[in-house]
Amino acid sequence: MIAVIDYGVGNLFSVEKALLQFSGDVAVTGDADVIRSADKLVLPGVGDFGECMANLEATGLISCIMERLQAGIPMLGICIGMQILFEGSEESPGAKGLGLFKGMVRRINAPGLKVPHMGWNSVSFSEPRLPIFKGLSEHPYYYFVHSYHAVPEDASIITATAEYGETITAAVAKDNIMATQFHPEKSGDVGLMVLRNFVEM
Repeated sequence: MIAVIDYGVGNLFSVEKALLQFSGDVAVTGDADVIRSADKLVLPGVGDFGECMANLEATGLISCIMERLQAGIPMLGICIGMQILFEGSEESPGAKGLGLFKGMVRRINAPGLKVPHMGWNSVSFSEPRLPIFKGLSEHPYYYFVHSYHAVPEDASIITATAEYGETITAAVAKDNIMATQFHPEKSGDVGLMVLRNFVEM
């Protein structure tokens, strides 16, 4: 079963709908018992870093999520669900992230370009490719909506990048935790391929 973690942020049901194309066992849930029984976790998120972290803390689910990750359960973070895996963000000074990855989330530095970075952008993958990116073309286009991006202390966890005024971290991974800044559920066939690969891991 795939648990899409519900902590009061948007975009849950579009993620669920996309995953249901590849698995009949998907639950949008804020129930710790359901999360503990899941084979895979998805941590979505849209909006403000600090608000998302406050919502997640209010659910009391952080210890349950950490427990499942320590057990080796795969988790996919999406958009803010990727950013909150880091230690903090310039968007919300003083708000602590989950700290699963060392580093901070910084405002995009794109002189002459509009921020937020909104729309389709091509992505370049690091080698060897993350399993969720198998079968994709060299530089597929994904849908982004964000003003901030993660800057990991350990660059080796960056698994995909995009260019928008600067090099933007488009995806990260370490062990059983992986995440994308772009929205695979809003990115057509190439996005669905990412979700299918995650389901089939």
